Amino acid sequence: MSNPASPRTFVITGGGSGIGLAVARAVIERGDNVLLNGRSESKLRRAQNELAGGARVAVAAGDITRAATGDSIIRETFNRFGRVDVLVNNAGIFWTKPFTDYTVDELDGFLGYLRGTYLTTQAAVRQMRKQGGGGAIVNISTILALNAVAGLPSSAPIAAKGGITALTRNLAVELAADRIRINAVAPGVVPTPLYGELSDEQLAALHRMQPLGRYGTPEDIARAVLYLADADWVTGVILPVDGGVVAGGDGATRVAGQLVEAG
Repeated sequence: MSNPASPRTFVITGGGSGIGLAVARAVIERGDNVLLNGRSESKLRRAQNELAGGARVAVAAGDITRAATGDSIIRETFNRFGRVDVLVNNAGIFWTKPFTDYTVDELDGFLGYLRGTYLTTQAAVRQMRKQGGGGAIVNISTILALNAVAGLPSSAPIAAKGGITALTRNLAVELAADRIRINAVAPGVVPTPLYGELSDEQLAALHRMQPLGRYGTPEDIARAVLYLADADWVTGVILPVDGGVVAGGDGATRVAGQLVEAG
């Protein structure tokens, strides 16, 4: 838990909806500050109003796939709150397609989020080193970067997420001396705007496929993010938050993938 007398400051990319917004809500509820980043200014303003956190919520629109955006949002966070304690690299895109059907432009689009995560993390680490005292970075990956699933062909987005997963482990060791911890959450099936519209039948089927009897929610992921943000002796961990799917093999995920693809 954060100390309300000494709030920490979080930066969340892709913070206007879905998992990013759920993390922001949890951050505000416990008394910390947050800067939300995303591509759409109007979407971020709606999220800011919904959070109703007053001066503890700031927004900075910008596309993290552009080289200057990471520096810009970290600078804005420092200007607004005086420090950067936690970076949550949540922004990303996802759609499925057979391997040979992905285009060069689509591949570049996915890999742009790997580059954006890398550059935003560089900017955050520079600021954390300057202010001293360490810090925490939590990346959002996916269980598909741990378990390939035949029913969900997604080589291009997983190339990017796999890079983020490897980067997490590598930087955890490199930055340990700075007391900057880097971990990742690997969500399972969590219907968000990335999934598009699913029918009631598909949603019910997704519930049944999970070993714990339900699919995930953005709030499930937010709780895991805050745990990793707070856990002072945890770094380099890729934490599946998936209702038991990875532990139980790929069967449930494969069928879930087919249902999503059919939708």
